Amino acid sequence: MRSSLKAMTLGLILAMSGAAAQSATPAARPTIVLVHGAFADASGWNGVVARLSRDGYPVIAAANPLRGLKSDAEALSALVKSIPGPVILVGHSYGGEVITEAASGRNNVSALVYVAGFLPDAGESAVTLSGKFPGSTLGGVLAPVALPDGGQDLYIQPGKFHAQFAADTDAATAALMAATQRPVTQQALSDAATTPTWKQLPSYVIYGTADRNIPAQVERFMAERAKARKTVVVEGGSHALMVSQPDKVAALIEEAASAR
Repeated sequence: MRSSLKAMTLGLILAMSGAAAQSATPAARPTIVLVHGAFADASGWNGVVARLSRDGYPVIAAANPLRGLKSDAEALSALVKSIPGPVILVGHSYGGEVITEAASGRNNVSALVYVAGFLPDAGESAVTLSGKFPGSTLGGVLAPVALPDGGQDLYIQPGKFHAQFAADTDAATAALMAATQRPVTQQALSDAATTPTWKQLPSYVIYGTADRNIPAQVERFMAERAKARKTVVVEGGSHALMVSQPDKVAALIEEAASAR
Protein backbone atom coordinates (compact mmCIF):
# COMPACT_ATOMS: atom_id res chain seq x y z
CA MET A 1 0.00 0.00 0.00
CA ARG A 2 2.81 2.39 0.97
CA SER A 3 4.72 1.61 -2.21
CA SER A 4 1.58 2.29 -4.27
CA LEU A 5 1.03 5.60 -2.46
CA LYS A 6 4.67 6.60 -3.04
CA ALA A 7 4.38 5.75 -6.72
CA MET A 8 1.19 7.82 -7.06
CA THR A 9 2.82 10.76 -5.25
CA LEU A 10 5.93 10.57 -7.41
CA GLY A 11 3.80 10.40 -10.55
CA LEU A 12 1.82 13.48 -9.48
CA ILE A 13 5.02 15.42 -8.77
CA LEU A 14 6.49 14.50 -12.14
CA ALA A 15 3.26 15.44 -13.92
CA MET A 16 3.14 18.82 -12.18
CA SER A 17 6.81 19.43 -12.96
CA GLY A 18 6.22 18.62 -16.61
CA ALA A 19 3.23 20.96 -16.80
CA ALA A 20 5.22 23.75 -15.16
CA ALA A 21 8.10 23.25 -17.58
CA GLN A 22 5.73 23.25 -20.52
CA SER A 23 4.05 26.48 -19.40
CA ALA A 24 7.47 28.07 -18.96
CA THR A 25 8.47 27.28 -22.56
CA PRO A 26 8.26 30.51 -24.55
CA ALA A 27 5.79 30.64 -27.41
CA ALA A 28 7.24 30.40 -30.89
CA ARG A 29 8.05 33.79 -32.37
CA PRO A 30 5.82 34.89 -35.26
CA THR A 31 7.17 34.83 -38.78
CA ILE A 32 7.82 38.32 -40.14
CA VAL A 33 6.86 38.71 -43.81
CA LEU A 34 8.31 41.85 -45.40
CA VAL A 35 6.69 43.18 -48.58
CA HIS A 36 8.46 45.79 -50.70
CA GLY A 37 6.63 48.40 -52.72
CA ALA A 38 7.07 50.06 -56.09
CA PHE A 39 10.54 51.10 -57.36
CA ALA A 40 12.20 48.72 -54.88
CA ASP A 41 12.93 45.03 -54.44
CA ALA A 42 13.25 42.59 -51.54
CA SER A 43 16.92 43.46 -50.98
CA GLY A 44 15.83 46.82 -49.61
CA TRP A 45 14.90 44.95 -46.42
CA ASN A 46 18.43 43.54 -45.90
CA GLY A 47 19.26 45.73 -42.90
CA VAL A 48 15.90 44.98 -41.27
CA VAL A 49 16.23 41.24 -41.95
CA ALA A 50 19.66 41.18 -40.31
CA ARG A 51 18.33 42.78 -37.13
CA LEU A 52 15.19 40.63 -36.91
CA SER A 53 17.15 37.43 -37.57
CA ARG A 54 19.70 38.37 -34.92
CA ASP A 55 16.85 38.70 -32.44
CA GLY A 56 15.49 35.26 -33.25
CA TYR A 57 12.62 36.04 -35.63
CA PRO A 58 12.00 33.91 -38.71
CA VAL A 59 11.84 36.32 -41.66
CA ILE A 60 10.72 36.17 -45.29
CA ALA A 61 11.32 39.12 -47.62
CA ALA A 62 8.66 38.36 -50.20
CA ALA A 63 8.90 39.21 -53.90
CA ASN A 64 6.02 41.55 -54.74
CA PRO A 65 5.09 41.18 -58.44
CA LEU A 66 3.88 44.84 -58.73
CA ARG A 67 1.49 43.86 -61.52
CA GLY A 68 -1.93 44.57 -60.00
CA LEU A 69 -3.38 44.85 -56.50
CA LYS A 70 -5.63 41.79 -56.73
CA SER A 71 -3.01 39.43 -58.18
CA ASP A 72 -0.23 40.80 -55.95
CA ALA A 73 -2.39 40.27 -52.85
CA GLU A 74 -3.36 36.77 -53.97
CA ALA A 75 0.31 35.83 -54.36
CA LEU A 76 1.11 37.11 -50.87
CA SER A 77 -1.97 35.46 -49.39
CA ALA A 78 -0.83 32.10 -50.78
CA LEU A 79 2.56 32.57 -49.13
CA VAL A 80 0.96 33.46 -45.79
CA LYS A 81 -1.28 30.39 -46.00
CA SER A 82 1.80 28.18 -46.31
CA ILE A 83 3.35 29.49 -43.07
CA PRO A 84 2.52 27.59 -39.86
CA GLY A 85 1.88 29.78 -36.84
CA PRO A 86 1.35 33.51 -36.47
CA VAL A 87 2.51 36.02 -39.06
CA ILE A 88 3.27 39.74 -38.90
CA LEU A 89 2.81 41.42 -42.29
CA VAL A 90 5.02 44.44 -43.01
CA GLY A 91 4.43 46.57 -46.09
CA HIS A 92 6.43 49.42 -47.59
CA SER A 93 4.73 52.01 -49.81
CA TYR A 94 2.39 50.21 -52.28
CA GLY A 95 3.24 47.06 -50.32
CA GLY A 96 1.02 48.49 -47.58
CA GLU A 97 -1.97 48.09 -49.88
CA VAL A 98 -0.91 44.55 -50.70
CA ILE A 99 -0.61 43.41 -47.07
CA THR A 100 -3.96 45.03 -46.28
CA GLU A 101 -5.70 42.97 -48.96
CA ALA A 102 -3.70 39.78 -48.38
CA ALA A 103 -4.56 39.65 -44.67
CA SER A 104 -8.24 39.11 -45.47
CA GLY A 105 -9.27 35.58 -44.51
CA ARG A 106 -5.84 34.70 -43.11
CA ASN A 107 -6.45 34.04 -39.42
CA ASN A 108 -2.74 33.58 -38.70
CA VAL A 109 -2.01 37.26 -39.44
CA SER A 110 -1.80 38.96 -36.04
CA ALA A 111 -0.67 42.50 -36.92
CA LEU A 112 0.06 44.86 -39.81
CA VAL A 113 3.09 47.16 -39.90
CA TYR A 114 3.26 50.00 -42.42
CA VAL A 115 6.65 51.43 -43.36
CA ALA A 116 5.98 54.63 -45.29
CA GLY A 117 3.06 52.59 -46.57
CA PHE A 118 -0.51 53.03 -47.69
CA LEU A 119 -3.39 52.07 -45.38
CA PRO A 120 -6.26 52.19 -47.87
CA ASP A 121 -9.95 52.12 -47.12
CA ALA A 122 -12.31 50.39 -49.55
CA GLY A 123 -12.34 52.20 -52.89
CA GLU A 124 -9.04 54.02 -52.35
CA SER A 125 -5.86 53.53 -54.40
CA ALA A 126 -2.24 54.60 -54.19
CA VAL A 127 -3.00 57.36 -56.69
CA THR A 128 -5.98 58.77 -54.83
CA LEU A 129 -4.34 58.57 -51.42
CA SER A 130 -0.99 60.10 -52.42
CA GLY A 131 -2.87 63.07 -53.86
CA LYS A 132 -5.17 63.55 -50.88
CA PHE A 133 -2.84 66.25 -49.52
CA PRO A 134 -0.19 68.24 -51.43
CA GLY A 135 3.50 67.39 -51.35
CA SER A 136 4.15 64.37 -53.57
CA THR A 137 6.62 65.04 -56.39
CA LEU A 138 6.60 61.50 -57.74
CA GLY A 139 4.58 62.24 -60.87
CA GLY A 140 7.23 64.56 -62.26
CA VAL A 141 10.09 62.06 -62.08
CA LEU A 142 8.49 58.95 -63.55
CA ALA A 143 9.71 57.26 -66.73
CA PRO A 144 6.89 55.22 -68.34
CA VAL A 145 7.53 52.18 -70.51
CA ALA A 146 4.77 50.95 -72.82
CA LEU A 147 3.76 47.30 -72.36
CA PRO A 148 2.49 44.92 -75.06
CA ASP A 149 -0.94 44.74 -73.41
CA GLY A 150 -1.40 48.50 -73.69
CA GLY A 151 -0.51 49.23 -70.09
CA GLN A 152 2.52 51.00 -68.69
CA ASP A 153 5.41 50.10 -66.45
CA LEU A 154 6.60 53.00 -64.32
CA TYR A 155 10.21 53.63 -63.22
CA ILE A 156 11.76 56.56 -61.39
CA GLN A 157 14.31 58.35 -63.59
CA PRO A 158 17.70 57.11 -62.30
CA GLY A 159 19.19 60.60 -62.09
CA LYS A 160 16.32 61.74 -59.86
CA PHE A 161 16.01 58.60 -57.74
CA HIS A 162 18.25 59.72 -54.87
CA ALA A 163 16.42 62.98 -54.15
CA GLN A 164 12.97 61.54 -54.78
CA PHE A 165 13.07 58.15 -53.09
CA ALA A 166 16.05 57.85 -50.76
CA ALA A 167 17.39 61.30 -49.90
CA ASP A 168 18.61 60.21 -46.45
CA THR A 169 20.85 57.46 -47.84
CA ASP A 170 24.33 57.97 -49.29
CA ALA A 171 24.77 58.52 -53.02
CA ALA A 172 26.31 55.09 -53.67
CA THR A 173 23.43 53.26 -51.97
CA ALA A 174 20.85 55.33 -53.84
CA ALA A 175 22.60 54.64 -57.16
CA LEU A 176 22.40 50.89 -56.53
CA MET A 177 18.73 51.18 -55.61
CA ALA A 178 18.03 53.18 -58.77
CA ALA A 179 19.75 50.60 -60.96
CA THR A 180 17.94 47.64 -59.37
CA GLN A 181 14.51 49.23 -58.94
CA ARG A 182 11.56 47.15 -60.07
CA PRO A 183 8.81 48.87 -62.03
CA VAL A 184 5.18 48.97 -61.01
CA THR A 185 2.32 49.04 -63.48
CA GLN A 186 0.19 52.14 -63.71
CA GLN A 187 -2.77 49.81 -63.19
CA ALA A 188 -1.46 48.58 -59.83
CA LEU A 189 -1.19 52.11 -58.48
CA SER A 190 -4.72 52.85 -59.71
CA ASP A 191 -6.39 49.66 -58.45
CA ALA A 192 -8.89 50.29 -55.69
CA ALA A 193 -8.63 48.48 -52.37
CA THR A 194 -11.55 46.33 -51.25
CA THR A 195 -10.86 45.05 -47.73
CA PRO A 196 -9.42 47.41 -45.08
CA THR A 197 -8.19 44.74 -42.67
CA TRP A 198 -6.55 47.41 -40.50
CA LYS A 199 -10.04 47.94 -39.11
CA GLN A 200 -9.82 44.52 -37.43
CA LEU A 201 -6.08 43.96 -36.96
CA PRO A 202 -3.65 45.96 -34.82
CA SER A 203 -1.69 48.34 -37.02
CA TYR A 204 1.66 50.06 -36.54
CA VAL A 205 3.02 52.92 -38.65
CA ILE A 206 6.40 54.51 -39.27
CA TYR A 207 6.99 57.33 -41.76
CA GLY A 208 9.38 60.17 -42.49
CA THR A 209 8.64 63.88 -42.54
CA ALA A 210 10.63 64.36 -45.77
CA ASP A 211 8.91 61.62 -47.81
CA ARG A 212 8.47 62.87 -51.38
CA ASN A 213 6.41 59.92 -52.61
CA ILE A 214 3.72 59.87 -49.92
CA PRO A 215 3.42 63.23 -48.13
CA ALA A 216 3.76 63.09 -44.35
CA GLN A 217 0.31 64.66 -44.02
CA VAL A 218 -1.17 61.69 -45.89
CA GLU A 219 0.69 59.25 -43.65
CA ARG A 220 -0.51 61.03 -40.52
CA PHE A 221 -4.10 61.01 -41.80
CA MET A 222 -4.02 57.27 -42.51
CA ALA A 223 -2.39 56.40 -39.17
CA GLU A 224 -4.94 58.44 -37.22
CA ARG A 225 -7.86 57.03 -39.20
CA ALA A 226 -6.65 53.48 -38.52
CA LYS A 227 -6.14 54.28 -34.83
CA ALA A 228 -2.65 52.79 -35.11
CA ARG A 229 -1.39 51.31 -31.86
CA LYS A 230 1.88 53.12 -32.37
CA THR A 231 3.07 55.68 -34.89
CA VAL A 232 6.76 56.56 -35.25
CA VAL A 233 7.61 59.79 -37.06
CA VAL A 234 11.19 60.05 -38.33
CA GLU A 235 12.26 63.68 -38.68
CA GLY A 236 13.87 64.17 -42.09
CA GLY A 237 13.16 60.58 -43.06
CA SER A 238 12.75 59.74 -46.74
CA HIS A 239 10.48 57.21 -48.42
CA ALA A 240 13.18 54.52 -48.08
CA LEU A 241 13.08 54.14 -44.30
CA MET A 242 13.74 50.40 -44.41
CA VAL A 243 17.15 51.24 -45.92
CA SER A 244 18.01 54.44 -44.04
CA GLN A 245 16.48 53.57 -40.66
CA PRO A 246 16.61 49.76 -40.27
CA ASP A 247 16.98 49.92 -36.48
CA LYS A 248 13.82 51.98 -36.02
CA VAL A 249 11.88 49.89 -38.50
CA ALA A 250 12.98 46.60 -36.90
CA ALA A 251 12.19 47.91 -33.41
CA LEU A 252 8.62 48.75 -34.41
CA ILE A 253 8.15 45.35 -36.06
CA GLU A 254 9.40 43.61 -32.93
CA GLU A 255 7.03 45.66 -30.80
CA ALA A 256 4.13 44.55 -33.00
CA ALA A 257 5.35 40.95 -32.83
CA SER A 258 5.57 40.90 -29.03
CA ALA A 259 2.32 42.75 -28.29
CA ARG A 260 -0.45 40.90 -26.50
